[in-house]
Amino acid sequence: MALFSSSPPQARLTLRVLAHLLRYPDAAFRAHTADMREALQAEKALPAARLAELDALLKHLGASPALDVESEYVELFDRGRRTALHLFEHVHGDSRDRGPAMIDLIQTYEKAGLFLGTSELPDYLPVVLEFASTQPPPQAREFMGEIAHIVRVIFSALAGRQSPYASVLAAVLELAGEKAEAVAIAPEPEMDQSWAEPEVFGGCSTEGQAKPGQPQPIHIVRKSPQPSQGAQA
Repeated sequence: MALFSSSPPQARLTLRVLAHLLRYPDAAFRAHTADMREALQAEKALPAARLAELDALLKHLGASPALDVESEYVELFDRGRRTALHLFEHVHGDSRDRGPAMIDLIQTYEKAGLFLGTSELPDYLPVVLEFASTQPPPQAREFMGEIAHIVRVIFSALAGRQSPYASVLAAVLELAGEKAEAVAIAPEPEMDQSWAEPEVFGGCSTEGQAKPGQPQPIHIVRKSPQPSQGAQA
C-alpha cells in the first residue's frame, strides 16, 4: 500500500536537499547545512518524524569535525557494494547491460531538456533525485517509483549498519509513495576477502605448477640436434 493516498506533495526543495545529503560532505556542503534544514522544514513534504531525523543528520554533519564526516562517508558509500549510490551497479554490476541502461537514462534527461555534466554518471542517485526535483509531482513520484526497489536495498543495508544516512533513503521511498521497510539482503563479503589476491597460478598444474605436496608434472621435450663445433655457418 502506498504511504500517501492523496496527490503527491510538492517536494522540489526536499528532493534537492536529499540529493545534496547523499553527496560528499565537503566544506561547501557543510557551509549550507542550516539552509538545507530550513528548506526541509519550509516545504514539509515529509512526515514530522522523518524531518526530525534529517534535521539531526544535518546538525551532525555541520557540527562534527570535517575529517570524521568525510571518512565516514567514504567508508559507507565508497567501500560497500550494498550501499553503492550508483543504481545500475545493483542491477547490472559490470555487465554489458549497464551501458545501454546508462544511455536510456541520459536520453530521459535530455528529453526533459536537461543535460548531464561530464563529471557525473546518470545512475548516481543524487543526479537521479535532482532530475526528479525538476519534474511535476506526479511524474516525479512515478519516476522514483521505478527505482524504489533499488533504493530499498540501499536503505536496508544502511539500516543494518545503523547509519543515520538510512533516513535519507527512507525519505526517498516515502516521496515515491512507498513505505520505508527493510528487506533481507545477501551479506556483503568482507573487504579483505573481496580484494584478496588470487593464489599464485591458482594451484593448478595446467597453469604451470601444482600445489605443494602434489606430484609435479614432467614435460619431456625433444631436443633439436646441435651442429658440431667444426661445422661452418
